[in-house]
Amino acid sequence: MNTPAKQTPPALILIDVQTAFNNLAYWGGSRNNPGAEQNISALLKHWRENKLPLFHVKHNSTQPGSLLSANSPGNAFMAAAMPFGGETIIPKSVNSAFIGTNLKQLLDEQGIKSVIIAGFITEHCVSTTTRMAANLGYNTYVIADATVSFARSGVNGEHFSADTIHAVSLATLKDEFATIITTEQAKNIRQ
Repeated sequence: MNTPAKQTPPALILIDVQTAFNNLAYWGGSRNNPGAEQNISALLKHWRENKLPLFHVKHNSTQPGSLLSANSPGNAFMAAAMPFGGETIIPKSVNSAFIGTNLKQLLDEQGIKSVIIAGFITEHCVSTTTRMAANLGYNTYVIADATVSFARSGVNGEHFSADTIHAVSLATLKDEFATIITTEQAKNIRQ
């Protein structure tokens, strides 16, 4: 009798949930998803209680004066996403959590086929990591209510709200690169 292969649960990848993003003025003046940190905390609780694969990604900027540089207080993890001892931290210095890191190796060693992505900033590191995950063949999900965008100025000086940036960023990922879900939906994905 053939035994079905055990399905590996999806990994939660938390992108750059760092205190630098509390400085609204630095990032554009306003942000969306005021409940994102609460949702990230709920995701962490669920993943920990169920002993599911979890990866914390931390941006260590090489840009002089960046709030995310390794020697800046803004480099610290937010309280809502503080890693516990033994949880994997992936340091990166570019937008993708796959470039210059061992993330792919760790996912592949554990047989992980699906990744669920949340964190900061939707249009930057979340998007870049999502696109690469999909291109590398992972079944990829982005959690809309656990990701954050900031207001931006356009090339002609026009203002785009954080909600607009977030919505457009998710729209560019939807279907081609990822399935867009909510925090509650993420808790029910099995593989």
